[in-house]
Parts: sequence; C-alpha cells; structure tokens
Amino acid sequence: MRLRVLTLAGLITLVIWSATPKATAQTPFLPKPQPTSSSRMVSACVQLDGRCVFEITAPRTELSARLRSTQQNLTQISHNYFQASASDLSVQVRQTKDLKPVVVVNNQTLLTITDQDASLRQLDSLTLASQIARDLQQNLKRAKQERQPKFLVQEAKISGATGLLMIVGSWSLIKWRRRAKQDISQATYPTSTAIQALIKKLIQQQQQNLKEVQKRLFQLIQVAIWGGGTLIILNRFPYTRSLSAGILNVLQFPLRLSIVAVSTYVAVRLSYAVIDRCTSMLVDSRTFLNQETTKRLQLRVSTISGVTKSIATAVLVAIGVLSALMSLGIDVIPLLAGAGIVGVAISLASQNLIKDAINGFLIILEDQYALGDMISVGNAMGLVENMNLRMTQIRDSEGRLITIPNSEIKIVANLSSRWSQADLNIPVGFHADIDQALNLIATVGLEMGQDSQWRKSIIEPSKVLGIDNFSDRGVIVRVLIKTKPLKQWEVGREYRRRIKIALDQANMSIPFP
Repeated sequence: MRLRVLTLAGLITLVIWSATPKATAQTPFLPKPQPTSSSRMVSACVQLDGRCVFEITAPRTELSARLRSTQQNLTQISHNYFQASASDLSVQVRQTKDLKPVVVVNNQTLLTITDQDASLRQLDSLTLASQIARDLQQNLKRAKQERQPKFLVQEAKISGATGLLMIVGSWSLIKWRRRAKQDISQATYPTSTAIQALIKKLIQQQQQNLKEVQKRLFQLIQVAIWGGGTLIILNRFPYTRSLSAGILNVLQFPLRLSIVAVSTYVAVRLSYAVIDRCTSMLVDSRTFLNQETTKRLQLRVSTISGVTKSIATAVLVAIGVLSALMSLGIDVIPLLAGAGIVGVAISLASQNLIKDAINGFLIILEDQYALGDMISVGNAMGLVENMNLRMTQIRDSEGRLITIPNSEIKIVANLSSRWSQADLNIPVGFHADIDQALNLIATVGLEMGQDSQWRKSIIEPSKVLGIDNFSDRGVIVRVLIKTKPLKQWEVGREYRRRIKIALDQANMSIPFP
C-alpha cells in the first residue's frame, strides 16, 4: 500500500510536469520577494496573471502609490489587448523631454523608468527599459494565448486528471491507514510472566506513539494532496493564477510554521517510540534484571525512559524553535550567541542543581536504591518515600521526613535491596547445656520457616552460627535469617518470641547482668 501511495504521488508529479509548458516552468508560484536595496529604497513586482513581469523601485513611502498606478496601467493595457481581435502588439520605448525612457504599449503609457530602477540593477535607463519591454511583450502574448479556447480545454483536461488523481490518492491513503490500524489492533503479546507484561506495556506505548505519528502524517499528506492539488489546478488557468499566488503569498509563513510544528511533533513522537522500543529490548535481554521485583523494575524503567524522553523532547523542541525562526527569515546566529551566554550564566548559578540532577540520574540508573527501600545516608536512616532527579526524601523511625539533595549522597547503605537479613544474638546461661540450647535454637528456626504465616517472608532457613561471644549476660549464640526486603524486623521479633517460649519450656533461663 505504501508503494501504491508513492506511485500515485509520482504520477501526479509526472502529469503536472509533462503538461506544463516550457515557458511556465520558469514562472514561480510565489511572487518575487521584495529585496531592500538600502534603508530608503525598496522594490516590488508588477504582476500579470499572478506572474512577476518586472520590478519597480522607489522610496519606501512612495512605492505603494507607484506600484498601484503601474499595476492599474498594466491591467487596463492587458484588458484592451485581450479584447482586441487583432493579435498585433506594439511595445515601444520612448523618451520624454527630460530624456527619461517610457514604456508604451499600443500607444498606452505603462511606466517611466527612473534612475532608481536603473541603479538598483546596475543598468542604464534605456537598456533597462528595452529589457522590460521585451519581457512584457512575451508575457502579454503568452497571456493572450492562454485565454484561447483550445488552451483552456487542454488545461481543463489536465485539471480533471489532477483532480481524479487527488481523489484516488486520498482514498488509497485512507484505505492504507485503516489497514495499518487493524494490523496494530490485532497484534498480541505473551503475558505469562510479570516481565513479559512489562514488555507488553512498553510495546503498547511504542505502538501508541507510532499510531500518533501515522495520524499526523496522514493529516499532513491529506492536506498536501488536496491543498497542493487545488493550487496546481488554480495555477493552470490565467484567470485563477493570481488567486493561487495570492493564497501562497498569504499562507507562506503560517504554512512554514505549521510544517515545522508538525515535523517537530512527529519527531518527538518517533523518539518516544524508539526509546520505548530500546527499553523493551533491554528488559527482554534481562539487562535491567538482577533478582529485582517487578515493582522495582517498573520504577527503574519508567524513570529512565521518562528522563530520556524529557531530554529528547527538549532537544527536538529547541531545534524546532530555531527552524521556525529561520523559516521566518530571522537570523538565529545572534540568538544562539545570546542563548549561549545566558546558558553559561544559568549553569554557573545552578551548579548544585545540575550536580543533583546528574547524581540522581546515576542513582536511578545504577539502582542504588528505589522507593520503599530502607537506606542509611550519613546520620539519617529511614524509608525512601519520594525521590527524583533533584532530591531524596526518607521517613525515619520517629516519623520525620528528611530531605537530602542528591549531590550530597556520597555513601549510602541500602538495607532492603533485593533481600534483607535478621542478625540475632541469643543469650544463654553459662550453666545450660549448650548443645541442647543450640539444637533448640535451630529447631525454632526450622519450625518458623515451615509456618505458613512466615515462610513467605523467609527466603532461606535460619543459620545458627554457634557461640559468638562470652559476655556478662552469658553465652551469646548468633543466628542469621535471610528474609525478603524490610521483613527482617518482623521476623526477628517473632523469632525472639518463639525462642523465649522454647527456652522457658526447656527450663533454660535467659541470663541478665
């Protein structure tokens, strides 16, 4: 279907190009711009059927009146010539009493060539007048020829073929878009695991961005087909060519800005699709995985992709703004120089903020900690309640919310990354049977690991390391229990309760100093 659309576009271009006369191939759709020769002298085009025939020059305050007078003279001359049955056309250059050349058409004065006209083109007045007379004669003859019935019938056929191709091209584009929508909606993805569900979510985001790109491109191509085709048809006929040129002249700046805006939007959406695609590939290849929970993985993926999308959006929008300014004819080099100076000043004034953002991105990228982790930073320890590129907020055991700038985080201890561990010291009296006590402590750990209420929190069976120390409290037996993140305190409290009950039943007292 894409090949069909491209083929139709090529056929439209081929038909229009082949049907265009050689003389009109040199005629632009837009009227010539108005260059400024100095701060006082400006130029403007005198048009015939929407084509620029010649330019006139005058001071800025006088140009409008002279252009209006010359255009009225040319309109009257051309009207009389087109209404005359004879095809004779006399374009002469005469001189006034002060030796200024005057262009005369069929004994009707068109304009007087001034010194400003000649100096702007670096020609003498008589040579310029002869050149204008020659160009005027060619354009008038061509304009009269284009008004002949034979020529109009030929242009009507070409315009009909162009309109038909516009309809076929638009219909083919609509059909292709419907088929593309169906292909996207019918796509299925495996969701047997949490990781595959995350990959599916990323691919769905990618497909949504691609659908948005297709939608905007579809709208842009439809506008190009109908708007461009209409302008081409209007440009085929001498009676409507001035309308075509006027429409383009009025819409040229809004059209440029619209194209830049749509292009920027499409580029941003495409960058989103590429980022989602790359992220899904990384997740599928287990690059982000290291015995992580799904929630933790989703946090990292969403944060990294979000930061990357924000950077891509900022860069593309900046490029779009510069392109829009350039399309309006504004010199962006001084603006870039000024923006560079302002950027340096801002960067110097916000060094700490930049450090915070860089360190925050590295913390998230390297997975040093995430939301819900228990961390220790300096003298502060608590649960990570909020984090972004600028700062980290933790809630300590007393309920205080502590805010730490990311640039100040040099050494951080994560107490709940992937798994935690309960480190217990069980005191046993010196007079107790130590072997019996060790067996009792190990049995309590095994029973707790088999308990349906606690086995979900315990990853591995408890490890009784043995006698760790002798103290005034008695013999210290050290026990390690590997648990899920943030479950070490609950497991430790329950284990101590069960140890107390078991020691009491075995008539083993817990000594005190």
